Amino acid sequence: MGKSEFDMYAQLGIRPIINCQGQRTMLGGSRLSQDVVQAMAQANGSWALMREVMERSSAYVAHHMGTEAAYITSGCAAAMTLSAAACISRNDPDKRGQLPDSTGMRNEILMPRKQKYGYERAFTSSGAKLVYVGEENGCSKEQLDQAIGPNTVAIGYLVDSPPDKSLMSLKEAVEVGRARGIPVIADAAAQIYPIDYFLETAQTADLVCFGGKFFGAPNSTGFVCGNKELVDAVAEQGFIAFQTQADGQRAIGRPMKLDRQSIIALISALRTWVTMNHEDRLLGIDGKLSAIQRGLSGIPHVRTQIVSTDHYSGSSLQVVLDTDALGKTPESVARELDAGDTRIWIVSGEGDFFGAEYLHDRRLPSDTFVINAQALDDGEVQIVADTVRNVLIG
Repeated sequence: MGKSEFDMYAQLGIRPIINCQGQRTMLGGSRLSQDVVQAMAQANGSWALMREVMERSSAYVAHHMGTEAAYITSGCAAAMTLSAAACISRNDPDKRGQLPDSTGMRNEILMPRKQKYGYERAFTSSGAKLVYVGEENGCSKEQLDQAIGPNTVAIGYLVDSPPDKSLMSLKEAVEVGRARGIPVIADAAAQIYPIDYFLETAQTADLVCFGGKFFGAPNSTGFVCGNKELVDAVAEQGFIAFQTQADGQRAIGRPMKLDRQSIIALISALRTWVTMNHEDRLLGIDGKLSAIQRGLSGIPHVRTQIVSTDHYSGSSLQVVLDTDALGKTPESVARELDAGDTRIWIVSGEGDFFGAEYLHDRRLPSDTFVINAQALDDGEVQIVADTVRNVLIG
């Protein structure tokens, strides 16, 4: 974190953060590996026809996902928006040019009411209308099937891990959709581990959307994969199609532009993710958390526990405070860490255990904060342990 004449953060007055939350959009998404940075630099050195870059790179993604087709996007939300638009317009240029005004079109996307969440806005940005199915406490296959009507154009589904037993599974939603000729769009943004699960999820629904930041690609990348006809319709909504469409009915995807460097970076990161030794990766995360836990040992009125999960981030360090005896709350600790000379962000308050951006049933207790290590450099571990300890001791 040293400052130099080349440190643009310092020149702009930006205070860097040690990230104990995870791959958060608001914290910049991901920390790129040297391999990814090198791939971006190589792509930067040469001009290329963007249609070729997109087509060849998307075909590479489809091959590794085991799907008919794929299309690289500027993040998972863009994948969802373009997928919804594709389901509404298909390859009809008049419909394509009218969106996001979907008047007179089949434009309803069904979604379990229990999965209502902030990122559903990505669906409606296309001009789609959401219709909620089931109750606040669950949704069955039968309820989904009965909700399909003449204006139903797709089914939206948020893939979560572990799965919610009160909801039909993604496979069950797809069974309903295919029996009725209705495609399923799955938001599987962070469902990238274990690798077999990653691939199975990618191969399940008609359009499956992922975020590149979770597997080490730039924050502004993602992809959608699945049925070739539908993915082709997604591509017809993309930023390159907007540039080349001669019929005057322009696609909605022009604001979702990608540069060639980011596309190649996603390919590099995906290749690494699907071939790396994840046991070593997870052991590395556990080692960092254990070091921080040792650094916090012996503090009065503080208990720590490493919690293991099947989430891609592996484990988290749970820190439980006796708030009355300590005179501190997780929120006050978080504020003090944010304001310190070394700025650290932990998970507290409304956050969940893994720093993920979907908040459902994993809300933290009011006496608990969490430290995640998947975004930490080795050199930051001791800094975190020492700084958090000093704040807790007061």
